[in-house]
This record gives sequence, C-alpha cells and structure tokens, in this order.
Amino acid sequence: MKARRAAAVFVRQLYLMRGSAARVLPLFAWVAVDIILWGFITRYLNTVASPGFNFVPALLGAVLLWDFFARVMHGVTTAFLEDVWARNFLNFFASPLKISEYLAGLVLSSVATSAVGLAVMLLLAGAVFGLSFAAYGLLLAPFMLVLFLTGVALGIVGTAVVLRFGPASEWFVWPLPALVSPFAGVFYPLSTLPAWMRGVSRLLPPSYVFEGMRAVVAGGAASWSSLGWGALLACVYILLVCWLFARVHRHAVRTGLIARYSAESVS
Repeated sequence: MKARRAAAVFVRQLYLMRGSAARVLPLFAWVAVDIILWGFITRYLNTVASPGFNFVPALLGAVLLWDFFARVMHGVTTAFLEDVWARNFLNFFASPLKISEYLAGLVLSSVATSAVGLAVMLLLAGAVFGLSFAAYGLLLAPFMLVLFLTGVALGIVGTAVVLRFGPASEWFVWPLPALVSPFAGVFYPLSTLPAWMRGVSRLLPPSYVFEGMRAVVAGGAASWSSLGWGALLACVYILLVCWLFARVHRHAVRTGLIARYSAESVS
C-alpha cells in the first residue's frame, strides 16, 4: 500500500469541501444541536433529581461519545457516497489504486471530519455546560480509540452494502448507529436489557466503553480487561469488514455490477 495514493483520496475530499458550505456545515451543525439539546436536558435533570448526582458527565458525556462514534462512521460512508453521487467511483479503479489504499483514504477523511465535530462538541460541552473530561481521567483515550475503531468498521460495512446493492441502498446506511445504540447501552446499564440483548451487547465494543464510563462517573473504576476486550473486538471487526469490502468489490467487478457507478451510467 502506498501512502501517497491514500492521501490523494483524502485530498480529493478536501477539495470537495473547500468553498462548499453545504458540505462543511453538516460537519459541526448537527453535533452542536445535539450537545445544546442534551445539555439543557441534563441541566434540567440536575434541578429535579436528588442532590449529589451530576447528570452532565453521565448523560451529556454519553451523548458526546456516541456522536463522535456516529461522526466517524458517517465520515467513512459520506466520503464513499461522494464518489457514488458524482459517479466517480469507477474512475478510481481505472488507476493503479488498490482497495486498501482507497479504504485508507476514506478513513483519513473520517479522521478529519470527525475531528471537526469533536472539537465543536468539546467546546460547547465544556464552555456552556461545564463538562470536564478530567472526570474520566486517562480512560478517555481508550474510550475514544475503541469508538473510533468501531466507527471505522461500521462505516466500511455501510460502504460494502451500497457497493453490493447499489446507490439506492444508501438509506440502509444512515440508520446503522441508531440500530446499534440500544444494544450498546449508551444511556442505561446493560443489566436493564433482556438476556438475548445482553448477549448481542457483549459482541459490540461500544458497550464496554459506556459501561466503563458509567463506572467511572459513579466513583468506581472501569475494567481495563473489558476495555481491552472491546479494543480487540474492534480490531477484529476492522479486519473482517476490510475483507468483506474486498470480496464485495471483486464480486461487483466480476458480475459487471460496478458499471452502475460509471460516469456514463444514466440510472
């Protein structure tokens, strides 16, 4: 894999966003709305709840981390869909570009877009609602890493779905984080879930992050072994979904399905 080719995919995304408010605004607008909305909800809950418990790190922190996860996932899929919408995807593979280089370029695009959203969320949550990440300590780094890796894996799944079933299937991609969230226990302990849902939760790396976050907020300690298991699962999933994307791409090439992404296509 050559880094220059992956960087070229990333640079193309930068050129698309440069001077385009329609592409830049969504990077921070929706996450800002989420933080403001949930920030005022947590402020209200603090006024009606029993003294001694602060909803800001427990609830608003969960919203921030989950929005970061969703931004990472959407960063990968949106970069891919930009190529689909422009009917430019096929042109990439008329060049010597490899699948691994293309996926690396999508991940670089996701890093840039999710970093913008994260900066806005941190600014609003800290300056307006007093969310201090000192409450999480050094655990914040592994929390973010596990969510980032899982977001990348889910984003590649979304791209594989669109590549396999065509551009119209992009509507299956956007709800993916919402489908995962009930099993991840973003806002509630996993112990509240029925047994079959807890079984699914054990296979989802974000569930270990949010369980650890609640343990820290409650004054306890997060399990490093659980976080390590979550990180291992996320790495395994990335390898699996990269293999899946390569298989789907090979199938699309061999069956001619990839022609639907051609600049000459009309449907």
